[in-house]
Amino acid sequence: MRILFEEKEVISGEEVEKALAFSAEQVLRNLPEFTDKFQKAYSEDGFYQPIENNYWTTGFWTGEIWLSYEYMKEKNAKDAEGLRKAGDIQVESFLNRIDNKIEVDHHDMGFLYSPSCVAAYKLTGNEKGKEAAIKAADQLITRYHPVGEFIQAWGPMDAPENYRLIIDCLLNLPLLYWASEETGDNKYRDIAEKHIHTAIKNVIREDYSTWHTFFFDMQTGEPDHGATCQGYRDGSAWARGQAWGVYGCALAYKYTGRKEYITIFKNVAQYFLEHLPKDMVPFWDLEFTDGDDQPRDSSSASIAACGMLEMIKYMDEEEGTIYKKYARQMLKSLYDNYAVKDSGKSNGLVLHSTYSNHSPYNTCNHYGVDECNSWGDYFYMEALTRLHKDWNLYW
Repeated sequence: MRILFEEKEVISGEEVEKALAFSAEQVLRNLPEFTDKFQKAYSEDGFYQPIENNYWTTGFWTGEIWLSYEYMKEKNAKDAEGLRKAGDIQVESFLNRIDNKIEVDHHDMGFLYSPSCVAAYKLTGNEKGKEAAIKAADQLITRYHPVGEFIQAWGPMDAPENYRLIIDCLLNLPLLYWASEETGDNKYRDIAEKHIHTAIKNVIREDYSTWHTFFFDMQTGEPDHGATCQGYRDGSAWARGQAWGVYGCALAYKYTGRKEYITIFKNVAQYFLEHLPKDMVPFWDLEFTDGDDQPRDSSSASIAACGMLEMIKYMDEEEGTIYKKYARQMLKSLYDNYAVKDSGKSNGLVLHSTYSNHSPYNTCNHYGVDECNSWGDYFYMEALTRLHKDWNLYW
């Protein structure tokens, strides 16, 4: 393994504390507007607008509330109680959402229900959170295809043009492992396991870059082809997809114990690191680097840092030290150059993210470019929390 960025500074313990304190205080400031409503997936001119609980990203905002609750429990009991009450109100909304099947016919049940309802149950014993999350797991497994052994991402289940998985789904699968633990029913775990193996076998290319999305033959289940929806082009490495691969491989090892996933993690992470610009925060696609007139995606750095901080639990100390340093270096860059420092300029946490950027070779809409986005804010807080204490993850 070639060591990179040896001279880059790491975030200090004092800076982690300052960053977490600001983040939790920013979440508290946002509660009046975002307790009965949720943050839109991305900010506009630096500010999130309120939406109903009907989009795939709303769980990240609730996750920020629970991370802030964990931090404030150590600092200010009154603030912690206010955060808990807001989190509980949002859990009620998630239970209503799954009961009434409001925009849940897709694979993002983990993104929605792990940082909101599983977190609530783990932290406070919230039984409505448990009920909602198990119902979400039931919903997720309805999208499983035995022919091909994968969970379909989007679209009608009988449509050949949608017979595919996407790399993001590796983060949705912990919900299924948790559901098996809570119910004693292995059906959730078995489906998660099959999807992991199918995804990792097909979505990672020979050079350890990653496909955003991978198609299968509807009749035989055989692998067909990879493509991108959100990357610059089919053969490039969409930065957020590569970051999902870093974190997803760490979680795949955590839940399966398959040793080959450690090696795959190292190679996927190495590809990510080798394609970073000098400040270690990627452009929206890893095709681009310093000097390119392209937007950044700060959220990808936070996601990858979380994956590295998870994976070091399963490595020897020498290797783990290397990845912890990379994570601390990325967070230093994010804290110094990307994090919101003035609540008058943004109600988010991290600037310069990219949600969806159109190119001549993809079909993306153009929105949430060079803005905050909800998962970028959430994973920034999660990475800081991992450095702050021995964190019991929501995933």
